Amino acid sequence: MKKELILKTLSKSILSEELKKTSEKILNFQRISSEEGLFLYEKGELGFLGMLANYIRENKNNQFVYYNQNLHIEPTNICLYKCRFCSYSSKNNNDAWELSEQQIFDKIKANIHNKISEIHIVGGVHPERDLYYYGNIIKKIKETYPSIHIKAFTAVEIEYMINKAELSLIDGLKLLKSFGLDSIPGGGAEIFNKNIRNKICGAKSSSEIWLKVHENAHQIGIPSNATMLYGHIEQYKHRIEHLSLLRELQDRTFGFNAFIPLKFRNKKNELAGIKEVSIIEDLKNYAICRIFLDNIPHIKAYWPMIGKETAQISLSFGVDDLDGTINDSTKIYSKAGADDLNPVMNKQEMIDLIKNANRIPTERDSLYNVIKN
Repeated sequence: MKKELILKTLSKSILSEELKKTSEKILNFQRISSEEGLFLYEKGELGFLGMLANYIRENKNNQFVYYNQNLHIEPTNICLYKCRFCSYSSKNNNDAWELSEQQIFDKIKANIHNKISEIHIVGGVHPERDLYYYGNIIKKIKETYPSIHIKAFTAVEIEYMINKAELSLIDGLKLLKSFGLDSIPGGGAEIFNKNIRNKICGAKSSSEIWLKVHENAHQIGIPSNATMLYGHIEQYKHRIEHLSLLRELQDRTFGFNAFIPLKFRNKKNELAGIKEVSIIEDLKNYAICRIFLDNIPHIKAYWPMIGKETAQISLSFGVDDLDGTINDSTKIYSKAGADDLNPVMNKQEMIDLIKNANRIPTERDSLYNVIKN
């Protein structure tokens, strides 16, 4: 929808002067404040927010919807931390597992024919594994498959493995890069507010450390993604606080490729008594994230977490990326009760899903370079 038509529509609508003023800033690509972002959460109706987010999304990324062909490797569910929202980490020795180096390579070999361009590696924070253990694995992957992009390890995993190796953060990141680490996923951010973070995952790395890991990575040429876990005990003000800190870091480094809102799922974890938020809330959150994060180029709907149908709808609420084909290789959200218990889409299914939303399917690599077929 063109700007003039949106303005005309807004002028006829029953909106407060504050919402009209904020919407005019958004349509003129002016940065909104934290207070204005909070006001959108509290007072913005879904259709209004979707119209604005879609305007921003199409000006940044036209009608393109990005995806890649990727494989997730989860080395272990043994984890030093027992976050209250987590359904993935082992609860006792009976459900604990750890992939051997050979098993990791077997998984890659079994999927290499799918023309994957990215291997995504995240798992539990294993108390006995350091940077050299995982660094050796990614080095061997790179030696065997030099053209494949390795996106690996959350900031929480990285902090622990570097500390265990008794290196400084910057030296550890440089060493990981020399082993073959190409980029960092956005996991482990959860929610940055200290009080809320202490209640849901107080033992793991602090918000300050998460931000420091990503800032240092950006400074040495390792790009990353960012996330936010929403829909648990946080309030709108905590989401805006989280988004503000990400926006400030992106102003300094411009190292974030994409932002991924991650919905709390309530199965088999200590927060199971909390009701999951509605699809309307999901779409509202996508829209406001797109509007507020004016300096992050892409907003991703991680379909194994949100479900294929909601991911498709989100393409009208600011989202321009659907992650990848996954190849049924992740358990992190399926164990928590996500809609897709067997997360796999082949390339044609991904293309059809995007086309049915009247968008243009665009295969990308991990850095959003378009792959020509």
